[in-house]
Amino acid sequence: MQLGFIAPMPPLASSLLAAFAGGVLAVVAAAATLALSRAWIPRLVSFAVGALLGAVFLELLPHALEEGAAEPVMVTVLVGLLAFFLLEKLVLWRHSHGHEEHSAHADETEHEHAMHGQDGGRSGLLILIGTAVHNFCDGVVIAAAFLADAGLGIAATVAIVAHAVPQQVGDFAVLLHSGFARSKAFAYNVSAGAATVAGALAGHFALAPMQQSLPIVLAVAASSLLYVAVADLIPSLHRRAEPLETAKQMLLIGLGIGIIGAVHFALH
Repeated sequence: MQLGFIAPMPPLASSLLAAFAGGVLAVVAAAATLALSRAWIPRLVSFAVGALLGAVFLELLPHALEEGAAEPVMVTVLVGLLAFFLLEKLVLWRHSHGHEEHSAHADETEHEHAMHGQDGGRSGLLILIGTAVHNFCDGVVIAAAFLADAGLGIAATVAIVAHAVPQQVGDFAVLLHSGFARSKAFAYNVSAGAATVAGALAGHFALAPMQQSLPIVLAVAASSLLYVAVADLIPSLHRRAEPLETAKQMLLIGLGIGIIGAVHFALH
């Protein structure tokens, strides 16, 4: 079953609209969340875990397996998980290596930065670059999903927005710590969010002529979202082990999965 206001939209228009929501609107939502209360952040993380897992196991992987052979798809997911692990290790190593190289110069200014709550903007710049690259990849994922199926595109967008909001809240905190004014932190985050739209454009025009490669692209997208859920978000939930908190986390994870499931059944 198709929703009337979604079915007539071509994949490119759907991808751009979804990328705008996944990038720029997520920044606005994060700013509003940060302005209201930081207590919402752990709740958003729990919901994001459910949305990501739902998108992977209810939409992306089933569609990839439906369109392509099982073995290449599953091997791609496995290789993708290991590749994202190594990529994150590389980013962490480069950040640590750069910190060690500048430690001699940092000692004399460390106290001053601590007093002012700033690090000269270095960590803020790293965050902006990393977020822009991540958002560009999210845009490619959205484009690939909408090229395959409208319902798949909506599910992928919900999952990406769900994990982008708490991520952007964290980015705001780092930028403010680095000495950015609130207005500049917001403007730079919006600019980084716009990379999602660029990724959707690039992904659409690169993948549209190569429909046969979509199962592999969807498998890579699944490994990306799965890695974010199990390596980045779930460990943060273990910091609160109380039974009541765990019950709240499970409820919100279930809500995230349920929303993806509802989208799936509403559009098919």
